[in-house]
Amino acid sequence: MITKDAVGERAAEPGRASVFERLAAFSYRHRWGAVLLWVVLVAGITAASSAVGSGYHNDFSLPGTDSQRARTVLERHGAAQAGATVQIVVRSDDADGVRDAAVQRRVEALLGTVAELPGVTGVRSPYEDTAAVSRDGAVGYATVTWAESAENVPQEQVRKLLSTVDRAAGDGLQTAVGGDAVRGAEEGGGGAAEGAGILGALVILVFLFGSLVAASLPVITAVFAVAGSIGLIALASHLATVADFTPPVMMLVGLGVGIDYALLVFSRYRGELLAGASPERATRAALDAAGRTVFFAGCTVIIALMGLVALGLGSLQGVALAVALTVLVTMAASLTLLPALLGVFGARIARQVARRVERRAARGGRDEGAGWRRWAAGVQRRPGAALLVSLVALGALAAPAAGMRLGFADAGNDPAASSSRRAYDMLADGFGPGFNGPLVVVVEAGRAGGSASEGAGGSGPAAGAGGDAMAAGAAVRDALDGVPGVTALAGPFPAAGGDRVPSGGAAAGGDRRGGGSAAGGPVATVLVFPSSAPQDEATAELVERLRSDVLPPVERASGADVLVGGPTAATEDFAATVAERMPLFVAIVVGLSALLLLAVFRSVLIPVKAALLNLVSIGAALGVITLVFQHGWFGVEEGPIEAFIPVMIFAIVFGLSMDYEVFLLSRVHEEWRRGLDHQSAVREGLAATGRVITAAAAIMIVVFAAFMLSDDRMLQQFGLGLAVAILLDAVVIRCLIVPAVMQVLGRRAWWLPSWLRRALPEVELERH
Repeated sequence: MITKDAVGERAAEPGRASVFERLAAFSYRHRWGAVLLWVVLVAGITAASSAVGSGYHNDFSLPGTDSQRARTVLERHGAAQAGATVQIVVRSDDADGVRDAAVQRRVEALLGTVAELPGVTGVRSPYEDTAAVSRDGAVGYATVTWAESAENVPQEQVRKLLSTVDRAAGDGLQTAVGGDAVRGAEEGGGGAAEGAGILGALVILVFLFGSLVAASLPVITAVFAVAGSIGLIALASHLATVADFTPPVMMLVGLGVGIDYALLVFSRYRGELLAGASPERATRAALDAAGRTVFFAGCTVIIALMGLVALGLGSLQGVALAVALTVLVTMAASLTLLPALLGVFGARIARQVARRVERRAARGGRDEGAGWRRWAAGVQRRPGAALLVSLVALGALAAPAAGMRLGFADAGNDPAASSSRRAYDMLADGFGPGFNGPLVVVVEAGRAGGSASEGAGGSGPAAGAGGDAMAAGAAVRDALDGVPGVTALAGPFPAAGGDRVPSGGAAAGGDRRGGGSAAGGPVATVLVFPSSAPQDEATAELVERLRSDVLPPVERASGADVLVGGPTAATEDFAATVAERMPLFVAIVVGLSALLLLAVFRSVLIPVKAALLNLVSIGAALGVITLVFQHGWFGVEEGPIEAFIPVMIFAIVFGLSMDYEVFLLSRVHEEWRRGLDHQSAVREGLAATGRVITAAAAIMIVVFAAFMLSDDRMLQQFGLGLAVAILLDAVVIRCLIVPAVMQVLGRRAWWLPSWLRRALPEVELERH
């Protein structure tokens, strides 16, 4: 603990003041100017982003994969759809189904109204295509085409369509609308989740500090940082690829990290007040000590997020940059805005702290760290038992992660009452579960050098250089007919000369006679309808079987390139790419973070311990979300884990875990350097930081867990994973395993070879 005399001595020697202390002194003395500057900056950024709008768009392209090559081929030949399409699905309880004359009049009247809605460029009735009505006649669908792509269709236009279709339901007719544009319009905002998280954090802070004013400062700091970050990323989305799910992720991380960082600084500030320092001296001392921890912890999170760039996945790179910017702005707010707020409210907070200390003394209250000191002593008496129980529990939680299946949520995971989910279910009932995720097999005629005689002795249809792909497409269809897991086929369809590839609905009837135009062209497509739903493991196995066993012989015989694409195949490719590149990502993040810890603590074993324990806690968190979301625990609908969730959780949690690692061990290291033996140093370090670590963890857990209230499955997984990881890290890792490991290691914990000691730079987290 820095005493009042020590603070005064350092303040009297400005030449020795650190960058953090000078920054704190400047912000404190120019408090109103600093606050006004932040207000102007955030207001200006928010106004600019509102005026310009956002340019969020997803980029799940994966160069080198079959699905991406298939998409590229279709785009090169003008077969890509320009506008979004949605399906109006109708279901009738009448004996004749949707073919009943009265039902048909109602449906056609509805479609006539829809055709007049803003943004709609075309409507194809189910009565124009027999394949758009199920075999039993109960279900049919119409295809609506928009002028804009799915992400650019104004939500007001989609909502107007939804209300129009809903009004047509009744008297035995069910209606719903499905499609990506509809899902985007129906997704609820995160306002309720964010509000619940902030309220919960405020309650914890009030209990911690006993003052609403003191509790509000970390929250205000975090809100300013998040607001500024969101505006900056909205502007940056016009210059770089930033996914549309980035803002809620930024808010989730920004609120948790912002309150956490501000709490670390404010807790040290309060400690300085208790030691008798004036508000200004307490502010300078807090930033000089805890400010270093915040800076290092923020840099660690940013480094971990930058590791996502190594994955080479477009949308994830944008998310990583956005969240890293959020952490950077949060760090800046904690180091500049918070000292200014302490300058504004410092005198009032000092009086409240003094009154609380007096009341505690009058009640005969004990030292705040006494309980943590006894806890550490108890763990040190039985370190083996603490390690065994903790590691067995974490291992049991982590085990399910080994069977994690990655993918993406679709309309089948939407709330049961949503229009997109009702449309999904009706289409699955009428046309089969695979209707909602057909595979698009793209057949490109052989290029120069291709020959019908290659591979299979020329037994297949010729499709030589620049030849007709329709013949090869017919061969592909013949090869697919009867394959286990395939319930229907459509095509081949020509995809050249601007012809559009038919949507899944266009071939719902599963015409098995060959279909398609006889006109020649360099590209043809065959639609494959699996017998399983898009997210089923059987569908992933079918994609792999088609690529590895069924289609290669056709390629060799025809000389054509045959690629399995479409959204369902692209999802499998994305998940496989993430799994393949995950080891490199983990190695980069762990390696760079370990090097930072090596320089800070000048120890070989401390970084190794930190890396291993972080991996264990993250594995346990991934195991929990696997049990809940993949295996359906607690009534959650079963499905795959969002493909980018594991890497995002790893990057963020690994960085956040370093907050507690640095905060705890820097205090232990400080006590050890003051001359205490290793056992006493650990006890005193935990006594000084245990309360703050627990409070900071509780706040982040509340903020992250609040996102479980969201209707978005991705946010639910993200919030649960982060909350569980922080809970395990703060309770099991910091309070049980770290004291036990430090007891077992003893003085060896601070071992560093002499040659490495000379080579490493001096990095201090505490002023001595």
